[in-house]
Amino acid sequence: MRGSENVTDCLFCKIVSGEVPSNKVLETDDVLAFHDIRPQAPVHVLVIPKKHIPSAHHIEASDAAALLHIHEAAQKVAEELGIAENGYRLVTNIGFHGQQTVAHLHYHVLGGRQLQWPPG
Repeated sequence: MRGSENVTDCLFCKIVSGEVPSNKVLETDDVLAFHDIRPQAPVHVLVIPKKHIPSAHHIEASDAAALLHIHEAAQKVAEELGIAENGYRLVTNIGFHGQQTVAHLHYHVLGGRQLQWPPG
């Protein structure tokens, strides 16, 4: 499903609506950032658009503003949580083989230690 409507079985849409609680870091009219429940680094925050977009593969031209807001929010999160100066990872996963576990576009902001490559 695409569009501004929420998907009834989408975990992140339920977090946006307040039906499922989250540990919020930042919220704007268009974006929500919250701590990941299974952190992979000292700082691990998810940044999501409030509009349901299944993944980065589903982004359309009309989503350009949402992407800008996501990246602005990621920058603010990195600055507020003290990881901007030393660097951080901003990543999105797509589909089953890409390890996307929730079908709602989301970016992971990871930092607070030296990260390894490849990840994992």
